[in-house]
Amino acid sequence: MDFPSKDFYTFDDLVRIMKFLRAPDGCPWDRVQTHESIRSNLIEETYEVIEAIDTKDNELMREELGDVLLQVVFHSEMAEEDNAFNIGDVIDELCRKLIVRHPHVFGDVKAENSEDALKSWDDVKMETKSQEKQSEAMLGVSRALPSLMRAEKIQKKAAKVGFDWACAEDAMQKIPEELSELKEAVSGGDSARISEELGDLLFSVVNVARLLKTDGEKALYDACDKFTARFASLEALAEERGIDVKSAGSDQLNSLWDEVKK
Repeated sequence: MDFPSKDFYTFDDLVRIMKFLRAPDGCPWDRVQTHESIRSNLIEETYEVIEAIDTKDNELMREELGDVLLQVVFHSEMAEEDNAFNIGDVIDELCRKLIVRHPHVFGDVKAENSEDALKSWDDVKMETKSQEKQSEAMLGVSRALPSLMRAEKIQKKAAKVGFDWACAEDAMQKIPEELSELKEAVSGGDSARISEELGDLLFSVVNVARLLKTDGEKALYDACDKFTARFASLEALAEERGIDVKSAGSDQLNSLWDEVKK
């Protein structure tokens, strides 16, 4: 199947290429995919965009944004084949949503700053989704989100109606209380209660992060990087001293860890 060679391809070209790939004489792999079979691809590609943003790599970000766009076009083409919707419907709905949710730009609502604009967006969002109660807005937060991110979004919904800690210091006082309840659960050996109390502890930590205006997901991400780098240094130090990490005891490893931290 021929496709014209061009100096610069457009969005319409992308849509046409995807149609070719899904055609009977197109790509055998692309033809057999379903929404479910490539579900994880969208998640993976999204995180690769995040990595490009974190590393400030514009070339990589351009490439990875293209991969995310491919997933959008891919799902839209499969939906069109099922007579559900097409890419034009996706774009049309998005444009309408942007216009409706920006009354401070396209309407008569006034927004003097970003906080006003965000409040305007949230008010319109609840109205268009027929959400009268804040709990309905909480239920609208996607359950597929990473749990730290979901927790923060739910907490922000509660904060919008004044159900919140006065400050981060007050929220911090909840952590020892939740930790104590976790210890009780561990002592009791009830796995279900252990899981529940651990969840409460993590939820409290997210509250503190949010009130400190720190991204909990990013903080944990950075902590993973720090731990990995320090452990690599521990292994290097162990190798330098002729210590086999796999057979070393916990006391010896902890001693090396303390040296690395210093």
